[in-house]
Amino acid sequence: MAEPASDAPAPDAPGRATGARVPLRHSLVLRLLAASVLVTLCAIVATAWLTVESTTRAIEQEQGRSLADDVSVYDTLITYAVEHRDWSAVTPTIDELAARTGRRIVLLDPETRTLVAESAPGPSLRDARPSATVDPLDLDPALAGTAATVTSQLANVAATAAGQESRIDARVVGPYRLTEDERVRLREMADEYSECIERSGNTVEIVELPSGRPAIQIISSASAGPSTELLEAVPGVDPRICAEPDALSAPTRGEMVPFEELLGLTRDCLSPVVDQIDLTITAALTVEVLRATPPRPSEAQVQACVEESRRSQLRAYVAPPVLLFVTDPAAAGPEPTTVNLSTSNLLRIAAVAGLVLLLTVAVTVGVGMRLVRPLRALAEAAREPVEQQRRVPVTTRDEIGHLATAFNDLSHRRDQLEQQRRAMVNDVAHELRTPLTNIRAWLEAAQDGLAPLDPRTLTLLTEEATLLQHVIDDLRDLAAADAGTFTLHPEPTYVGDVLAQVVDANQGAATAAGVALRLAVAGDPENTLDPVRLRQLVGNLVGNAIRHTPTSGSVTVNCAVSDNDWLTIEVVDTGIGIATDDLPKLFDRFWRADTSRSRSTGGSGLGLPIARQLARAHGGDITITSTPGRGTHATVRLPTRPPVNPR
Repeated sequence: MAEPASDAPAPDAPGRATGARVPLRHSLVLRLLAASVLVTLCAIVATAWLTVESTTRAIEQEQGRSLADDVSVYDTLITYAVEHRDWSAVTPTIDELAARTGRRIVLLDPETRTLVAESAPGPSLRDARPSATVDPLDLDPALAGTAATVTSQLANVAATAAGQESRIDARVVGPYRLTEDERVRLREMADEYSECIERSGNTVEIVELPSGRPAIQIISSASAGPSTELLEAVPGVDPRICAEPDALSAPTRGEMVPFEELLGLTRDCLSPVVDQIDLTITAALTVEVLRATPPRPSEAQVQACVEESRRSQLRAYVAPPVLLFVTDPAAAGPEPTTVNLSTSNLLRIAAVAGLVLLLTVAVTVGVGMRLVRPLRALAEAAREPVEQQRRVPVTTRDEIGHLATAFNDLSHRRDQLEQQRRAMVNDVAHELRTPLTNIRAWLEAAQDGLAPLDPRTLTLLTEEATLLQHVIDDLRDLAAADAGTFTLHPEPTYVGDVLAQVVDANQGAATAAGVALRLAVAGDPENTLDPVRLRQLVGNLVGNAIRHTPTSGSVTVNCAVSDNDWLTIEVVDTGIGIATDDLPKLFDRFWRADTSRSRSTGGSGLGLPIARQLARAHGGDITITSTPGRGTHATVRLPTRPPVNPR
C-alpha cells in the first residue's frame, strides 16, 4: 500500500543528502589525522637526527674520560688482587684512587651485596649496577688495560698463537712459580742461547716471566728488522749452530705436579664429552689432545676446560671477586654520563626546530585553507537573499561535502515549502472567498430589494455560513496538530456503534447518489479512543468515497481486530479510482484532483490531511491504495487499548 505523500520522502533532488556515513577514506577526520601524523613524524625524525648528531661527540668525549678513570681504578685493584689473598688492606688503595679521580669507590661482595670497602660514606649501592667485577682470574676485556702489561702479553703468546685469548691475569702464578735453583739454571741456558743468536747479527733481550721462567725476545733481526715478538724462529740463524735447549720449553721438576693436576682437572671437565682421552701439556700451558675416543672434543672445548681448571688451581692465590662501583660522591649508583651541548649544537637545534615549526605552520595553513574554502562558500550562499540563493557546488566527498549536500537539500526543501505555502494561501483565499461572496451577494440583493428574505434565502445563507465554518474548523484542527496542541478525549468505546453512526449519517447522501453503503464489523470490538474524533476521521473517508463513486456503485466499511492486536477500519469503494501520479498528493493540504475546485466534485481538500492527523494522534496511521476505474481502498490502523472494565 502506498504511503501518503506529505510525510513520505520526496524524490531525491540532485545532490540531496542520503544520510549515509562518510567513507573512512574520504573522512575529514582521517585527513586531519594524516596531516598531524605527517607533522609529528617530521618533528620526530628531526629531533632524532639532532639528538644523534649533536650528542654523539659529547657522549664519546665524556665516555672516554669516564672510561679512562674506570680503567685506572680497575687496573690498580686487579694488581692488588693479584698480590693479596683478601681485601682487608685495600682501604688505603681505594682512598688514594678516590683522591686522584674525584670519585667515590665502593667494593661489594657479589653474592651477598655486603660492603667490602668504600672510599667515603654515601647512599647504598645494593640495587645499583656495578661498573665492573674485579677478578684477576676473569678479566674484563673492555677494562683490562695496563694490568695486561708486556709481561702478561709474553705469558699468553702461545695461547694467542693457537687462536685463543686467556682471561686469567698472567701475573697470577700460584703453584707454577719456579724454585730459585730452577730459575737460575734456566737463566744460564737462556744467556748462552742469546749469546749464540747475537753472534749471528741479531739483538735479543731476555725477559723473565712472573713464574721465573726466562723468555727470549728479539729486539732486531739481521734480516727482518726490529721486532717485539717472542722467539720462535730466528731469521739468519742456523739451528744446527744455535739450537734452543729443550729445557727452556719443557716443564721443570717443580712444575710437573701442578701440570699433572691441571691435566687431571681438564680430563674431569671433558668427561661428559668423551670417555677416554690422553692429553699433553707444554711449559706455556698449551694442552693438546694425543688420543681420544669418538666423539673427539673440539679445540674450543679443550681450551675452555683448561681455562676453568686453571681458575680452580689459582683461586686460593688471589683475592676473591668483588663488585666495583665508581660513582659521583653524592650519587646512588654509577655516575651517569652528562652531555653539555656546545653553542654550535644549540644553534643547529634552534635552526632545525625553526624549520620544523615553519613546516608545521605551512602544512596547517594549507590544510586549513583547503577546509575553510567550501565553508566560506556555504556561508556566502546562506547570506544571499532567498530569491537569489543558488546551489553550492559539492567538490569533496568528506564531511564538508556532505554538509554542502545537506545545505542544497535544505534549500530545495525550503523552495518546495515556499511553493506549498503560496499554493495554500491561494487555496485558503479561494475556499473562503466563495462562501463569503455568495453571502455578500444575497445580502446586497436583499438590501436592494432584488431578493426577498424568505425561508429559502435564509436557508441558502445558512448553508454558505456553515460551509465557511467547516473550512475554519478544519484549518484550526490542522493548526493545532502542527503546534502539538491537538487534544483527544479517549474513553472506552464500542467501535461498531461509532461506525454505525457514521454510516447512518451518510446514508442519505449515499441514497441520493445511488450508492450502496454497507457496514461489516467482525465481533464487537471495544477500544479506548476519542469517539467524536473517530466519527470525524471515518466520516471524512466515507464522504470522499461516496462523492467519487458513480451510481450503482458501493462503499463498504469493514472493521476487525488483526492477529497482531491492531484495530483495522477499511473504507472500500468501487469508484473512479485515483491516478498513480496523484496518490502521493492525497494528503497535501487543499489538494484536489479537480484543479477547477468545483463544489460538485469535492470539498475543501482538508479532509484527508485532518483524517491522517486524527489517526496519528491515536497512535495509528492511514494508507490508501487505488486502481483507476476499479476503486479505492483506504485503511486505518489504530493500536488496541482495552478498557479497564470491558463489557
